[in-house]
Amino acid sequence: MEPLNGRLTVLREFRADDLDDYAAICGDDRVTDWMAFDSYDRAKAIEVLNGIIERSARPDRSDYMLAVTRRDDDHVIGFARIAPGTPARAPWSAKLGYAVHADHWGRGYATDAARVMLGFAFGTLRVHRVTAAIGPENEASIAVVKRIGFSFEGHLRDHVFTNGAWRDSLLYSILETEYADRSPAGHLEP
Repeated sequence: MEPLNGRLTVLREFRADDLDDYAAICGDDRVTDWMAFDSYDRAKAIEVLNGIIERSARPDRSDYMLAVTRRDDDHVIGFARIAPGTPARAPWSAKLGYAVHADHWGRGYATDAARVMLGFAFGTLRVHRVTAAIGPENEASIAVVKRIGFSFEGHLRDHVFTNGAWRDSLLYSILETEYADRSPAGHLEP
């Protein structure tokens, strides 16, 4: 898959040489406190990154987990994921997720990466609906999805088990028509 370019970021496939950057993100409690998984040690980061790379090579890939880099630097500062529904269950929908290393928070990278992934989901993948489930305390991530046009749908109780406890999630979504209305001239590509 060719890289996807945003205003601030480039989203590209992960490579084996991204391990140190990936481990720094997924091993940082400041980041994973907001995620649906606990911090990884290096062995777990290797295992997960190898799985991401393996899945990306499949013609029937189940998700698009992409490395987020700045436009002027190829080091991974985060990741963005779009997971289309399965043909049998919900081929018209997808789930969005993203994370940026804590040292890069507050600079617009998450918003840019999420916006790029929406363009990919609605344009290339041709989905109708994208959802994001976010912890209620994660005000920064809630601001990201609101900024790019998502609407609040509901409160999911005990939605994920992470960091030793059950956590609720707030569900947000955006429809293809809403995205097209917010994009310049209704253009769906990022």
